[in-house]
Amino acid sequence: MTGYSRGDVVLVGFVFADESGRKLRPAIIISSPAYHRARQEVVVAAITSKTRRRLFGEHMIQDWERAGLLFPSMVTGIIRTIKRTMIDRKLGSLAKSDFESVERELRRCLGL
Repeated sequence: MTGYSRGDVVLVGFVFADESGRKLRPAIIISSPAYHRARQEVVVAAITSKTRRRLFGEHMIQDWERAGLLFPSMVTGIIRTIKRTMIDRKLGSLAKSDFESVERELRRCLGL
């Protein structure tokens, strides 16, 4: 997957849950390099700047500026598989400590 890696924060076109529209949103790539070599898709977790309410499986990003985000944000438990062509651009990358926390929360969400 040229130019993108696990832990990268990217801007992607997300379709609303009710499929009424689409909006560019930040997301983090969570799929593995092996997955990227074998497929045309990537797996991402959505990122939101709505941080007042923290739900199960969400992680508040500590180093959000390094991640290329404009506001304090958190990674959600909303996971999506998208075509690589849906990635608009890379914004940054999560710090190692942030990504390790995201991995823990994803394992909790998925019961792994």
